[in-house]
Amino acid sequence: MDDAQYRIKKEPFYQPQGREIQMFEAAYASRMPVMLKGPTGCGKSRFVEHMAWKLGKPLVTVACNEDMTASDLVGRFLLDASGTRWQDGPLTIAARMGAICYLDEIVEARQDTTVVIHPLTDYRRALPLDKKGEQIEAHPDFQLVISYNPGYQSLMKDLKQSTKQRFSAMEFDYAKAEVEAGIISKETGVTPEFAKKLVKIAHVARDLKGHGLEEGISTRLLVYAATLFRNGMEAVDACRMALVYPITDDADIRDTLNHAIDAIVA
Repeated sequence: MDDAQYRIKKEPFYQPQGREIQMFEAAYASRMPVMLKGPTGCGKSRFVEHMAWKLGKPLVTVACNEDMTASDLVGRFLLDASGTRWQDGPLTIAARMGAICYLDEIVEARQDTTVVIHPLTDYRRALPLDKKGEQIEAHPDFQLVISYNPGYQSLMKDLKQSTKQRFSAMEFDYAKAEVEAGIISKETGVTPEFAKKLVKIAHVARDLKGHGLEEGISTRLLVYAATLFRNGMEAVDACRMALVYPITDDADIRDTLNHAIDAIVA
């Protein structure tokens, strides 16, 4: 199977915060399933891309959602001019070719869908295609990686223990201020001084988590703000467009964040 389209051609920039690269390499050495836990926009997906590039393995990414069915993952029969034909889903493609399969925000998928990954995460390393009457033995290089945001857990949206305990786990968080500013500067080309100002604004928002905000300003949004500024937008406008309006409609929270922006970057 040609895996060229799933190869990461250029090294994705990723700034390590600890020993996460070595930890992932150790898990990959035995093809152990890995669960990445952390807030939105803290770098989980970028980390997986970086590791696929570093290990020289193809990467199949699936953005999970509540409408995703088991057939969306494993495949289905399709009708065409010559009759019916089977089309592999992304999980099946990854298992056949020996890719890293990354299920992003797995908690968004229905629980009756996520159970299809179970046979791939234990000694069997197999994927039954019930509709096709076939069982795939996973390629020796196949690895399953999932991610989710524990901050959005609820009784209706959480992983079953029977799923969680099939994975090793790594915890991610927003980087320390100096490191995060360096990431923003490297990603966008803004000065380190301006990047530090953006991080200060983010910390104001993150302190409001649980006090009016469900989630603080992510590193991803800081990169957006820096990009808008680099592209010629006024700093205050860039910050409001990227850091305030996307995360809240609450007038009081907006006022608090806008005051912080005025004080820090105006």
